[in-house]
Amino acid sequence: MGRLADGPRTAVVHLDAIRELHTLAAFDDLLREPGDWLGGFDLPFGQPRTLIEHEGWPTDWQRFVRFYCGQEREALRDVFRRWCAGRPAGDKFAWRKTDKPAGSSPAMRWTNPPVAWMMHAGIGRMLNAGLSFPAHRVAGRGQARKRIALEAYPGFTARQVCRRSYKSDTPAMQTAERRANRRAILNALIAGEAGLDVRLEVSAALERRMIADGAGDLLDAAICSLQAAHASRLPRYGFPRNLDPLEGWIASVPPPPS
Repeated sequence: MGRLADGPRTAVVHLDAIRELHTLAAFDDLLREPGDWLGGFDLPFGQPRTLIEHEGWPTDWQRFVRFYCGQEREALRDVFRRWCAGRPAGDKFAWRKTDKPAGSSPAMRWTNPPVAWMMHAGIGRMLNAGLSFPAHRVAGRGQARKRIALEAYPGFTARQVCRRSYKSDTPAMQTAERRANRRAILNALIAGEAGLDVRLEVSAALERRMIADGAGDLLDAAICSLQAAHASRLPRYGFPRNLDPLEGWIASVPPPPS
């Protein structure tokens, strides 16, 4: 949880706290807490239009989200596998327009990392909470309309600093080298040298927690907040002029040349 403020040379995100949520119920509660905010969320908000149209799924984003999140994972897995089986080697997945510029996994990937299931678990809850989704032209409902959700991908910003791995979910692979890489990334965020128009201000205690977290979740959370803050300072959040509201866009990723 942080605050965005103007600084003498660049804007600053003052990171006050990192709240760790261990259940989806806790996530639901967070989304419904009173107050206005802007958040970066590390999960796909959409799927590729080519896949959606091929399957005859709804092409209105809100209808699609409700459809997608209402499907059993096994049924979706069958669709993804069938799509990949019919594609040539080296071009198995469908991609959103934002995925390749971001260097992210395709949103339909269901394993290593299972981003399709991250979307399945999260985006319906976010829509039900009444949030605003500017990349999808959804203004939100009631008091929640001033809670603004942007899709984030921390790997994009991390790679502006360090091209090597900085995290692992496997304790045995949480090495000193990865720890050093987290330190290098965090130092760049604090110095404002990670390719964003904002820099991070954080307490020494939070710095130590982010460096010690071998899974990288705490550092990723900080990056997501900075990506959202960066996007908030750009016209139209930095989205492409020809943005597809069905697919959306990842915050802080520059649009490709038109």
